[in-house]
Amino acid sequence: MKATYKKYTLNFKVPSGTSRGILTQKKTYFLVLHDDHSFGIGECGLLKGLSIDDVPEYEQKLAWVCSNIELDKERLLEELMEFPSIQFGLEQALLSLSSNDPFELFPSDFTQKKSPIPINGLIWMGDESFMLSQLQQKLKEGFKCIKMKIGAIDFEKEIAILKSIRENFGPEEIELRVDANGAFSPDEAMKKLERLAQFQLHSIEQPIKPKQWKEIAKLCGQTPLPIALDEELIGVFFLAEKERLLQTIRPQYIILKPSLVGGFAGSEQWINLAEKYNIGWWVTSALESNIGLNAIAQWTYTLHPTIPQGLGTGSLYTNNFESPLEVFQGKICYNRSRGWNRKEIEKICT
Repeated sequence: MKATYKKYTLNFKVPSGTSRGILTQKKTYFLVLHDDHSFGIGECGLLKGLSIDDVPEYEQKLAWVCSNIELDKERLLEELMEFPSIQFGLEQALLSLSSNDPFELFPSDFTQKKSPIPINGLIWMGDESFMLSQLQQKLKEGFKCIKMKIGAIDFEKEIAILKSIRENFGPEEIELRVDANGAFSPDEAMKKLERLAQFQLHSIEQPIKPKQWKEIAKLCGQTPLPIALDEELIGVFFLAEKERLLQTIRPQYIILKPSLVGGFAGSEQWINLAEKYNIGWWVTSALESNIGLNAIAQWTYTLHPTIPQGLGTGSLYTNNFESPLEVFQGKICYNRSRGWNRKEIEKICT
């Protein structure tokens, strides 16, 4: 077996706003495996400023994996503990190589029978008119669950947007989730949560910055609306530390981004612990291309999720790869009649 990697830059169709700034491009890497008969591909997705493995020696670590690909899988994953996105890319690539179809990593009704997964529609940060226009488009597209990024524009304007939504759509019509990306200070967070709660939100993601366990635990214990931990999970590598975090903070939900928390294996550790402590969860992609999103969606289906997942980011880029992934009426499905653009992917693999 031989391994190579290739760097790839994804270009956003529209600049996308987060509390960490405006994104116009996203760097990603593909890990490619070859044996005598077939190939396998996996995406190592980085989010600048958020991924724990966004470090200068990242490509050096990828090169090490390629040079040592014959090592036992568990040994490789252990060596990659502090590089969760490479762990995830390796898991994908090995599954891809061993599959009859390099793009069908988890055969199921999702891939075979077009059985869909409900997802949330994502509204990016921007000025009021931009955010409302996105909302109108998502509603036209049939979404019943909307996730709104907050924390980048004036809080009063964000409150006005939520008020406008609720005046037109009750919670039985539209489920609203908000993601603060750690934008609130601990001192102001509770007051803001109380104001947000009047709009009967499903949840708020990461209201304050991570690594403030005492403060977030207090918020989770007193919050008027459910809190979901997202960034808080990043960089927590060991099982005992994961359990201590959940025991200490006791959030209402956790959110799993495989690229950020150690791939399928790391995410499943979190899920098992969450269920042990009666904590809800859902899976979200981390702006991967359709190659990584495909792997996440197929795996997520096998978990039998009961609430909408965060898997609707495949249409963000001008240079994404054509794939069977299709979003329709607020759900993502695998439409085999569409197929993959194999010529574009073969360019990466050669």
